[in-house]
Amino acid sequence: MIKSDSISELAGALCKAQGEIENASKNASNPHFRSKYADLAEVLNTVRPVMSKNGISISQFPAFEAGVASVETIVMHTSGEWMSGISSAPVQKQDAQGVGSALTYLRRYSLAAIAGIAQEDDDANSSIGGKQQTQQKPQQNPQQKLQTPDPDVVISSINKATSDADINKFVSAARNRGVDDAGMERIQEAAVNKISELGGA
Repeated sequence: MIKSDSISELAGALCKAQGEIENASKNASNPHFRSKYADLAEVLNTVRPVMSKNGISISQFPAFEAGVASVETIVMHTSGEWMSGISSAPVQKQDAQGVGSALTYLRRYSLAAIAGIAQEDDDANSSIGGKQQTQQKPQQNPQQKLQTPDPDVVISSINKATSDADINKFVSAARNRGVDDAGMERIQEAAVNKISELGGA
C-alpha cells in the first residue's frame, strides 16, 4: 500500500463510513457452489453512498499483463489525502471473458476489503472450503493417468512461494493436470492472497 504523507482525515472519515456500511446483500448466484453472493454492482450500491457522504471517493484502474490481471484501488478524501493498493491474480482463461471476469472479481474483492464488508456466502469464501462447497470430480481422459494434484498441496506450495512467477507456475500446473473447477477456485483465491501479500512486502 502507498499513501499520502498524512491520512489522518481520511482515516477518520473511513472509520465513520465503515461504522455506517452494512454488509452487502447476496444477489447473485455462483453456479459452482450453488450459493449466493453480492456481485460488484451490489457492493458498489452498498459502499458508494456512505463513502460519498463522508467525503470519500474510490477509483479503480484495471490492467492485464503476462497472464496476470491487476486492479489498483485508490481511496481519496476531500482533504486531498489518499491511499492506494493493488490486487493481482493469474487468469485461468486468457480470453476477453476470462480477463474481464478476473478484473471484476478483483474489483469486488478489493472494494469489499476496504469497506470492511463480509460476504459470508460469496464465491470466494465458498471456494476456501465452506460447507456450501460441492466439488465435482474431474473427468479424466483415460490416456491421462497423471495424478491430479490435491488442491491443498497446491495451496501449500503457493503459500510458500516467493515470487509471482512461481505462483503462476503452480496455478498453471494445477489447471493442466486436471484439477476440477472447485479446486481451481480455491487455488485462485490462495494465489490472489499470496500475490497481494508479496506486493505489500
